[in-house]
Amino acid sequence: MARSAAPDLSVERELMERFGGPVIGMDEAGRGAIAGPVAVGAVWVDPASAGVPSAELEGVRDSKLLSPARREALYAGLKEGAVGAVGLAEASEVDEHGIVSALRLAGMRALEQLPAAAAVLLDGSHDWLSTPVQEDLFAAPVAGPELPVSVKTKADMACWSVAAASILAKVERDRLMEKLAQRLPGYGFERHKGYGTAEHSAAVRERGLTGAHRRSWAIGGA
Repeated sequence: MARSAAPDLSVERELMERFGGPVIGMDEAGRGAIAGPVAVGAVWVDPASAGVPSAELEGVRDSKLLSPARREALYAGLKEGAVGAVGLAEASEVDEHGIVSALRLAGMRALEQLPAAAAVLLDGSHDWLSTPVQEDLFAAPVAGPELPVSVKTKADMACWSVAAASILAKVERDRLMEKLAQRLPGYGFERHKGYGTAEHSAAVRERGLTGAHRRSWAIGGA
C-alpha cells in the first residue's frame, strides 16, 4: 500500500487569505463510542507560518494512521511546538444535549483555550460546530462560535492543523479511558476505549451500565 502524502498547510493558508487571520483546525475522537467523553482537538495556525512548526512534527498524520507509540511521541512534540487544546463533553452531556451538540460543546471548550482566530476548519462534510439554524427540539441548545466554519472531506489526511488536532484528541481521550479502566475495572476500557466491542457488550450484560456510559444510546444487553 502506497504511503499517504503528508498533510500540509495549503488549505489553511487559503482560509487565512480569505478571512484575514489565523485558522484553527479541529477534529474529534470518541464520537461513536458508547462510553466515555467525546473529545475535540484544536490547533491554531498563524498567518506567518511558513510550513510545519518544527522538524520534529513533520511526521504528523491523521491519528488513525499512526501506531499508539507514534501518536504519543507526536503528542509530546505538539504540546511543546504547537498551539493546541482539547475540549471534552462527558457522557452525561452527550445524554443531555445529543452527540452533535455535545461535539459543539467540546469544540467550544477547546476554542476557549486558544488565541483568537479568523476561521475554523473541520474534517468531514458536516458543520457540527456552528450554531444550527434550528436547534434539536429534544436536546438543550448549545451555541457555537461567531466565526466562519469551513468543512473539508478528509481534512485529517490533507490538512496539517486538522491532523495535529486529531492526534491531540485521540491521545488525551485514550489516556482518560485508561484512567477510567482503573476506576471501573472489568469493562476493558483500556483496550476498546469505550467503543461497542463484543468484550464491552459482554461486560455491560454482566455488570450493568456505569456513570461513564451514554445511557441515552441503545447499548446492547443493557
